[in-house]
Amino acid sequence: MENIYQKLAATLKANRKIGLLSTYTAAGVCKELLEEDGGTWEQLLTQAYAKGIPSFVREGENLTVVEPFSPESRLVILGGGHIALPLVEFGSKLGFSIVVVDDRPSFANEGRFPAAQKVCCGSFEEVIPALRLNAFDYVVIVTRGHRHDTACLRMILQGEEPGYIGMIGSRRRVAAVKELLAKEGIREDRLARVCTPIGLSIGAVTPEEIAVSIMAQLICFRRLGSDQPERHRQVVNRSDFDQEVLDELAKEDRGPMAMATILSSQGSVPRGAGAKMLITPWGSTVGSIGGGCAEAGVIREALDLIGTGGWKIYEVDLTGSAEDEGMVCGGVMEVLIEDASL
Repeated sequence: MENIYQKLAATLKANRKIGLLSTYTAAGVCKELLEEDGGTWEQLLTQAYAKGIPSFVREGENLTVVEPFSPESRLVILGGGHIALPLVEFGSKLGFSIVVVDDRPSFANEGRFPAAQKVCCGSFEEVIPALRLNAFDYVVIVTRGHRHDTACLRMILQGEEPGYIGMIGSRRRVAAVKELLAKEGIREDRLARVCTPIGLSIGAVTPEEIAVSIMAQLICFRRLGSDQPERHRQVVNRSDFDQEVLDELAKEDRGPMAMATILSSQGSVPRGAGAKMLITPWGSTVGSIGGGCAEAGVIREALDLIGTGGWKIYEVDLTGSAEDEGMVCGGVMEVLIEDASL
């Protein structure tokens, strides 16, 4: 059987977003990839991209689901100084693929940044073009000096614009940099999109506090598309999807398993629409749709579907159990469970 998730993963690695169309009938499940035009399913695909969650249509006993997938978010940190250390630590915990760039070997090495996926030692002028920044990247400029900050921002704004650009510095220094670049011909609208002073205004002082303020701003852009209404921009990635699930699905030798996907949710729930979980025949899981009582019933139902080619929609109602356990969640989720065996 063709593993469509291998093709999906290859598309994402090429920094292109892609849609997955799944049709569920009594005869089984059919899946195909959708490019951005979407063909017959263009409207559903457009809705899915805009919201960052699956779009679906029910027709009698049949179900059609269109899921949006975007490339993995890179956090590119230009400068390997004291702020970069907690940024890498916090960014890795939040699921970013991290790249650190510095021109000093003592600051740009894997020993200093073990959680980074890539550490580049070289001049910013040489490394930045090689990174091929795109709309799914988040760039944080925290170099050691005004001259390097200016050079980095100049190069970035002359190429494809990342989803987020933030530059550290005082308002006076930043204003001077923007004025200089404007005189060089950089468009005002591109300069206006640079988040600077960087981070949310929370009174941060220490490197760790500054890193928290920066990561909070990145989360705003990732989930809301902006941290302020006047900084309107495209949503880079709002999916609640676990990369480890896609990695498992794309394996050539993956064994029999079932997959659970949250289609919709109401109220306070642990995970949002689009979150996935894989279940093996012995009950182990990859990914999560909320943990605890949110998953127990889903796992039981999934075990019965493994190897059958079947599917079902299962409702997870946390309004009673969550209250009994004293938990803050208490919503309802519709979960699609399907056989995901090759």
